[in-house]
Amino acid sequence: MERTVEQLKERIRAGGAKIPAEKVIKNGQLVNVMTSEIYPAEIAIYKDMIAAVGDEAEIADYIGPDTEIIDAKGRYLVPGMIDGHIHSECSKLSITSYSKAVVPHGTTSMISGLDEYISVSDLDGLQEIFAEVKKSPLKVFWGAPYKTPYTVPQSTVSFNFTKEVHQTVQKWPECFGVWETVTEFVQEEDEDTLGAIEEASKNNLPVFGCAPMASGKKLNAYLCSGVRLDHESYDHVEVVEKMRKGMHMLIRESCVTHFLAENMRAVTEVNPYLARRVSFCTDDVTATDILEKGHMDNLVRLAIKAGVEPMTAIQMATINSAEAYRIDHLIGSICPGRIADVLFVEDLQDFKVDEVMTNGNMVAKDYKLTYDLKAPERSPIFKGELKCAKTTADDFSYHVPIENGEAKVLSLDVKGPFVRKRRDVVLQVKDGIVQPDTEQDAIMVSVLERFGKNGNKSLAFCSGWKLKKGAMASTNAPDDNNLVVMGANAEDMSFAVNYLIEQGGGQVVVEDGKVIEFLPLPVGGIVSDEEPEVVAAKEAKIDEAARYLGSDLPNPMMYMFFLPITAIPDYALTDAGPVDYCALTTYDPILELVEK
Repeated sequence: MERTVEQLKERIRAGGAKIPAEKVIKNGQLVNVMTSEIYPAEIAIYKDMIAAVGDEAEIADYIGPDTEIIDAKGRYLVPGMIDGHIHSECSKLSITSYSKAVVPHGTTSMISGLDEYISVSDLDGLQEIFAEVKKSPLKVFWGAPYKTPYTVPQSTVSFNFTKEVHQTVQKWPECFGVWETVTEFVQEEDEDTLGAIEEASKNNLPVFGCAPMASGKKLNAYLCSGVRLDHESYDHVEVVEKMRKGMHMLIRESCVTHFLAENMRAVTEVNPYLARRVSFCTDDVTATDILEKGHMDNLVRLAIKAGVEPMTAIQMATINSAEAYRIDHLIGSICPGRIADVLFVEDLQDFKVDEVMTNGNMVAKDYKLTYDLKAPERSPIFKGELKCAKTTADDFSYHVPIENGEAKVLSLDVKGPFVRKRRDVVLQVKDGIVQPDTEQDAIMVSVLERFGKNGNKSLAFCSGWKLKKGAMASTNAPDDNNLVVMGANAEDMSFAVNYLIEQGGGQVVVEDGKVIEFLPLPVGGIVSDEEPEVVAAKEAKIDEAARYLGSDLPNPMMYMFFLPITAIPDYALTDAGPVDYCALTTYDPILELVEK
């Protein structure tokens, strides 16, 4: 997106009709998100840029003998949509595969820290992902993660993002801000976090926030650090407070956190004028969800269903996000000088995207790319093995200093994809080992460090998955992407872990020492280059297998692999141990022992 003097001269001449347009879109209805108007207009495009927008007479001057004419056939011309906060890696799709899934639905840009890739590689790996992005039709506006890992206490990742790293990467042309700055790290005055913000101030870069359930003095203190926007509000009251205190708000609708309808009440019930500073994000999605429901186009439809006018909903998916991230000079509208991302839409009410242009090229039609997009050859950085030792059943047996009796334990009780509450359970102790109890829905869960740093392995108890047998495991597990395993017995947990070590990563469900389903994730152990449809089919089988083990959660594997996220109350689990979020420390899951 850099422009040299010569490139600028060329663009200016194209804008002044001194150079013919390469393409002109005719017979369309322009959705002007800058002025909230819809009117007939033609669009002149030079290379990846919109050169001019105007009526037929004005655009006639831009047409040369070789200009390609694209007939919009009376359809609405809508700016390409922006996902304002997304960990695309959680979809288990590589950048290439993810582009194939979302671009045909009209998502032409996303804001991301690419942090899951960083957690399993390093800055060289990040550069490889940047190179992959440049060959895809999907633009990524990268925010440098405020630090990695995001966990308190600190878990283990392949590469630690520090304030010193920010001094380098914030000067990269790919960097558009500081990504996902979590409340607690600001509140605790973490040196690396404040160092990242200090560097952003020097470089005039915005700071992107992550402030779930923050209000009152905690929110005030957070805002005094300079955070500009937030994507995590659990109800519309939280949205209103944050916006009244000056934040841009991203309303999140992921495949596991369905917040749009509730959060949109801030606009439809409290104050319609808030709408112009509200935008959308998905945060975490699956291939299955995208293929079944759509992506940002689905959020536009949901907003309209919630009572928002189509123009307002489209602004939330386009210009509002661009303005929040200070990239509206590049994307978010169909105006001269912007990147030529244009959607062709038959009807704004049902908002089905017929065709997609990105970077001045027609790339998708009928929800498919119109050309063959190939993933790059993966370097050893993303082909690496899991650097953890094979396990035995004893690694997942909770030993205590009594032979027989009872143990009162604190079990992580899942109340949502990110929220875990305390549940006290009394379990039997036999031969010095606390016994999991499927009847009480209290089973074992563990996180193993997989980068060859320290060999950490945690062990705790969890509830809510309702597994009656077997085990399941995943190496896609944000935000540190260590190996997470959960099971009704230690033998199957060990088998699941060892299988993923042998395969180089993925997701697996096992029973009685046999694999029921396996989803390979060969790229860094977190994503696949397979077609979205292939990954979606395997996702469905993984969830079906988890339900066979007894789980009734909507996304059993996804709920499990979110366990290492420590940024939301009350409990989490990392390779450093079980975490009490409220105390910001690890805890002992054994509350009391009674010998018999």
